Amino acid sequence: MSILQKRVLIAVAVVALAVLGSIGTARIWIGIGGAPLSIHGWVAMVLGIGGTVALAWVLMALAFRSDRDGWDDRADSVAEDEAADSKIPPPPET
Repeated sequence: MSILQKRVLIAVAVVALAVLGSIGTARIWIGIGGAPLSIHGWVAMVLGIGGTVALAWVLMALAFRSDRDGWDDRADSVAEDEAADSKIPPPPET
């Protein structure tokens, strides 16, 4: 199985879990006496969950890319250079 196939399989699994979670939440809501969801409620819930998952994926991808490409190291070296120029002590190393 190629890497692309594994990634697609993981993406499908995550989307399936989100769909099942949405359906489960709606059934519990109706079971406790809440009003049934209209089509607008379903659309809003699907967009909210999908948007949250997409935002999390994008932000994590940026964090991993930043770490892999060394963007943080370059930003740290710029901050240290500016601190040296202005006689401000550099931040402590962690």
